[in-house]
Amino acid sequence: MSELKTYAVWDAGTRWFHWINALCVISLAVAGFLILNASAIEVPNTGKVTLKTVHVWIGYLFVLNLLWRIVWAFFGNRYARWRAVLPGGRGYFLALRSYVVAFIAGDPEQYVGHNPAGRLGIAVLFLLLTVMAITGLVLAGTDLFYPPLGHWIAQWVAAPDVAPATLKPYAPEMYNTAAYESMRAFRKPIALVHLYSFYTLLVVVVLHVAAVIVTELREGGSIISAMFTGRKIISGRPVDEEHGSHD
Repeated sequence: MSELKTYAVWDAGTRWFHWINALCVISLAVAGFLILNASAIEVPNTGKVTLKTVHVWIGYLFVLNLLWRIVWAFFGNRYARWRAVLPGGRGYFLALRSYVVAFIAGDPEQYVGHNPAGRLGIAVLFLLLTVMAITGLVLAGTDLFYPPLGHWIAQWVAAPDVAPATLKPYAPEMYNTAAYESMRAFRKPIALVHLYSFYTLLVVVVLHVAAVIVTELREGGSIISAMFTGRKIISGRPVDEEHGSHD
């Protein structure tokens, strides 16, 4: 029987990002669901503004956390860096083929960091998170006149006799009607991308959780607990561990 060894894998920066991101996505999903169904559940305009305000502030935390992870991918440990997280690089496709063949055969290869298939999933997650962040920031400006674009949106739609800084959501008497309609036309495709990216993200998150559970059952390696402790317990020699730290 192979000896069990403990390997340091996810550093504190990576673990904090993961759980803050998970909480943000869940909170944004709940707030977003209420916003989408506000009319059906007869939420007044003041309530809609409150929901959107909460959604935006959580969104700011979500964006800052994502920016932190992007920066940390240049400074974190070897398993947190881009070359170990995203697909690609020398030998990647051979490694992916080897991993898939071994997994199907019932003798999966073990990795300390992300396995080659997992790196594909992480790339999709990062792409969707980035799209959600960018479109969300634009919508914050069009809905509530919040930064970073709210100042320019307010100048765009304010009526001639209204100071842009005083604009309020759901106050059509303060808007230039033609400019407001033009802004809403600009907003519409961005809102659709935001919405359908969110639906896609939900599907990918479910697949991500399912893949983690299946991999844990097939390979072991304490994948789930490692995102709390930062360490994996693995039998045998991991494919991606040459000179790494283990106990």
